[in-house]
Amino acid sequence: MNWMALAERVLGGGPSSRRSGALSCREGGSATRAEALAVLMAPAEELLALLEAAFAVRRHYFGLGVSLHVIRNAKSGLCTEDCAYCSQSAKSAAAAPRYELQPVEEILQGALEAQALKAVRYCIVTSSRAPQEEELNTVCAAAEQIKRATSLQVCTSLGLVDAAQARRLKLAGVDRFNHNLETSERFYPSICQTHSYSDRLATARAVKAAGVELCCGALMGLGETPEDRVDLAFALREVEADSIPVNFLDPRPGTAFEHRPRLAAAEALRILVMFRLVNPSRELRVAGGREVCLGPLQALALYPANSIFTNGYLTTPGQGHAADLAMIEAAGFQVTDVTQA
Repeated sequence: MNWMALAERVLGGGPSSRRSGALSCREGGSATRAEALAVLMAPAEELLALLEAAFAVRRHYFGLGVSLHVIRNAKSGLCTEDCAYCSQSAKSAAAAPRYELQPVEEILQGALEAQALKAVRYCIVTSSRAPQEEELNTVCAAAEQIKRATSLQVCTSLGLVDAAQARRLKLAGVDRFNHNLETSERFYPSICQTHSYSDRLATARAVKAAGVELCCGALMGLGETPEDRVDLAFALREVEADSIPVNFLDPRPGTAFEHRPRLAAAEALRILVMFRLVNPSRELRVAGGREVCLGPLQALALYPANSIFTNGYLTTPGQGHAADLAMIEAAGFQVTDVTQA
C-alpha cells in the first residue's frame, strides 16, 4: 500500500486544522477499517514509511509541538474493581501504594510542581469505581485553586461519573476528564467483570454532554487481536475523544496479567500510526509503557504522537523529566507552551 497516499487522502478529507495557515479540509477524513488493519499488519520493512505517513498528518495538525502532561496519583490502591491488568485492583497482590485521597493542599502543590516542569495539563487521578461525595468535593476544591494559582489545564480521572457529577467538575474549572475504554467491546469482558464496557461509554458520553473535554484511550498488549485494536480506534472516533492516550501493558507482578509479554517496539509504533490515521486531528499521547516497550525507539513515537506523560505514571516511574526533554529536543521537536495548547 502507498502509505503517503493514504495520509494525503486523510488530510484531504479531515476536519479543518486549528493551526493558522493550515490546509482547509472537509469533515470526516480517516483511514478506513481495512486500511487501519493493513497498518497493523504491515511488514517490518514498511515501518519507516508508515511513520512518515503518520508524521505528515501529525505535522499538519500539531506542527512539531509536544505537550507534556503530569499525573497526580491522588488516591492509590483501595479500588473495588477487578481490572486484570491493574496493580491497584481489588484482586491484585502487587505492592502498589495504598492511601486515601490527598488533601487539597497536596494536590495543589503537585500542580505547582507540574507547571515548573512546563506541563500543559495536570491530571488528578483516583483509584476507585466512582468518586464518593466527599472525594468529589475535594477534587472540585483542588481544581478551583489550581485554576487560580496556575495556567495549567486541569484533567481528572475519577472512575465512573454521571451527568450531574460531570457538570460539577465543569463548574469547578475542570477542563478535561479521562476515562479510557482500554480495548474493544468484544474483548472487554476478558479484562474486567465488575463493570462493563457500556458503563465506560456512559461516562464518556456524560463528560461530553457536560462540555468537558474527553480524554479516552487504550491499553494495548492485553491479548487483544488486531481487529480489536481497530474496533477501539473507531469507537474512540465515535465518542469524539478529544485526547487519546495509548498505553502499552507493562505487566505488573501480582496482577492477573503479570506473565503477559510486552509488545515489541515495532508493533507499538504501528499501533500509534493506526490511531493517528483513524483519529487524525485528535491529540495522541504515548503513555504508560512507553519506556519499557519502545526502548531506544521512543523518539519515533513522536512522529505519530504529539503528547507524552512526563515524570512518571501512577505506580511506575518513567525515564524522568530531564531525559524526556533531551529526547524531544534531540528528535527535532519542541515542548508546546501552555499558551498554545
